[in-house]
Amino acid sequence: MYPPQFKFQSFPVTSEMTVTGNGEIVAPPDYAQILIEVRTERKDVTVAQQENALIMSRVIESLMALNIPREAIQTSSYSISPVYDYMDGRQVFRGYEVQNAITVKITDLSQAGTVIDTAIQNGANHVSAIQFKIESSDAYYQQALNLALVNALAKAKSMAETMQVPIQLIPIEIIEESQHVTPVPYKSAQYATQEFTTPIEQGTIPIQASVRVKFRF
Repeated sequence: MYPPQFKFQSFPVTSEMTVTGNGEIVAPPDYAQILIEVRTERKDVTVAQQENALIMSRVIESLMALNIPREAIQTSSYSISPVYDYMDGRQVFRGYEVQNAITVKITDLSQAGTVIDTAIQNGANHVSAIQFKIESSDAYYQQALNLALVNALAKAKSMAETMQVPIQLIPIEIIEESQHVTPVPYKSAQYATQEFTTPIEQGTIPIQASVRVKFRF
């Protein structure tokens, strides 16, 4: 007597692929932050502090005269440092440098050049940075996220066509990888007294999204 014959049912073998999708939206900024400094150097530290305080007070008053509210002007750093010269391999004390920096937030972007010029004309001597930013980037990010998902789907379809395999276009897993909003920088500069308005170009801000998507085929 022969043993019974068993038939094993075969199941389709599935595989998975993971792709990364990227999306980017370019949006206009709606406010700017300007870092303005007053730097004073004197032999006597008290004199340097007093002179710095007087100049910075004049700068702040001049900015408020442009209808910039006081709450939009914030001290960002304050430091006192000894300054040395090097002569014949020796360190020679020269005096003290006082640095006082304020961050000015403006929502009227056309005012950026005027703010800089006004600060310089009233004694500020260094603009460390200007950054254009977006107050709320959520809506733009959602658009970038949608583009990232479309990009991931297109990549998966292209890979499946190359391998000549069917693919299930409904993802089995979506992982939001990152959100990146890049402020528009303006390089630092040192200014002297001038008789023209500094041209400032605000540009646009890229908002990027990235997703990792898993498909079954």
